[in-house]
Amino acid sequence: MAHSEDHTVHQEEDDDLGYVGADEVQELVDDESEQPQAMSDNEEEDMGEELPEGFVQPIRNDAVSGFLAHQEPVYAVAVHPTQEMIVLTGGGDDKAYLWRSDTADPLFELGQHTDSVVAVAFSADGEYAATGGMDGKIFVHKAANGQHVATLDGPSEITWINWHPRGNVLLAGSEDATLWMWQIPSGNCMGVFTGHVESVSCGQFTPDGKHVVSGSADGSVIIWDPKSASATLRLTGADARFHEAPITSLAIHHDSNLLLTGAQDGTARLVHIGNGRILASLDNHSDSVEAVGFCKSLPLAATGSVDGKISIWDITNMQLRQTVQHDDAVTGIAWHSTEPYFTSISADRSVRVWDARTGECMKTFLGHQATILDLAVTRDGRTIVTGSDDGQALVFHL
Repeated sequence: MAHSEDHTVHQEEDDDLGYVGADEVQELVDDESEQPQAMSDNEEEDMGEELPEGFVQPIRNDAVSGFLAHQEPVYAVAVHPTQEMIVLTGGGDDKAYLWRSDTADPLFELGQHTDSVVAVAFSADGEYAATGGMDGKIFVHKAANGQHVATLDGPSEITWINWHPRGNVLLAGSEDATLWMWQIPSGNCMGVFTGHVESVSCGQFTPDGKHVVSGSADGSVIIWDPKSASATLRLTGADARFHEAPITSLAIHHDSNLLLTGAQDGTARLVHIGNGRILASLDNHSDSVEAVGFCKSLPLAATGSVDGKISIWDITNMQLRQTVQHDDAVTGIAWHSTEPYFTSISADRSVRVWDARTGECMKTFLGHQATILDLAVTRDGRTIVTGSDDGQALVFHL
């Protein structure tokens, strides 16, 4: 989804919000141990008065640590694939950082972007960290020491980046309707994909690395041969069974055969990548579908919408299985790597963990003061890192 759009009213910053240090714990305990005093009649009346305009209601903070260096919206978050305490974030301050989730200590500031950093990703083996900006540039660094490896340019504004699942090949989508692919560390351009006519809003390699799939604001989805940068299949609104609105999100099943797309028309489509056959229309939303994903352990999929709903689908019979609810727009979904659980983020400022089999909300985390824009989850599902419009990247532990 486009990160620049905020679904909530920005709250004023509260300089007093922070994390409780060890030297403050005893003071808090002592304060709580005091006997409560009875309120006077005037105090009871005051409790019913309206809060002053601009008052920031204190909120629960469940985060175990927080990285606050960005000071502007944190648009993109990634967790290192093998050293999972290493996090990569990019923000509206035109900066990207590598930092530790256990201590929130910065390791390296990466690149010299001149506009917002809206996409970040580690290579499959974790050797490289890539950052993509609205300035049209991608910087690639060594994750271990922050050493600059390559500067990639060619597109206009970068909308997303994705690494090949096995090799050091980087793919990017652009606002100018093109996709670009480079070999790393040489930085040589391997191909420019042309076929969309509006911004390429989402895309990725298939898990087997044999195809590229992209979705666009023009309402089309294209399946590409990465070797030739040529389209092998195109889906558009010319087929009445497909979307008739901009594509916002896509996900590819781990078997590389199924594609799930979401669009601004509030619908999702399940498509067979091999022959382009539209297998199902998954319709249970009243507003734009902003996040989609496949369960890795059961034949389930999820779609999340601006209407606040997450629909859980059985992809064996194409039936709706569960519907769960946030209090505002759903902005992201991440499935657990081995269990039928997923984590969702929302403009309601909460992070929620769900059991897809029952629809039970297993855990709700609070801490952000504005819309949560992106998330990354460790392989074991126990650590969740989020980026928000409030300028913070927070770490939550199950």
